[in-house]
Amino acid sequence: MSQSLFERLGGNEGITAIANDVIDNHLVNQTVSNRFAESDVAGLKNAAATFFITGTGGKNVYKGKDMLAAHKGMNISASEFMAVLDDALAALEKNNIGQREQEEVLYVLYSMRSQIVRV
Repeated sequence: MSQSLFERLGGNEGITAIANDVIDNHLVNQTVSNRFAESDVAGLKNAAATFFITGTGGKNVYKGKDMLAAHKGMNISASEFMAVLDDALAALEKNNIGQREQEEVLYVLYSMRSQIVRV
């Protein structure tokens, strides 16, 4: 039996490291950093980690809103969305995640575009 994406990303520990790096990248990315200026960074990191853990085959630990509810009214642009994907890719690379897993994560993230951009 093949491993789940959750397992291939390093389980809870690996995904938490990736999620923390994604949020750290957002905080310094000039395209999206203003969106996070007054955010609870620890809360964002926890939400990102639990979302990834649940969404990749780990335990159902995510307690946040669905993507549409979380982004409704934010008027996120296509360029902001792509900047977020770039940040995710950089975090995956930093954590030595393989090409196949990078592609799977980016595919899943991109599939949520209609629930995030201009909603």
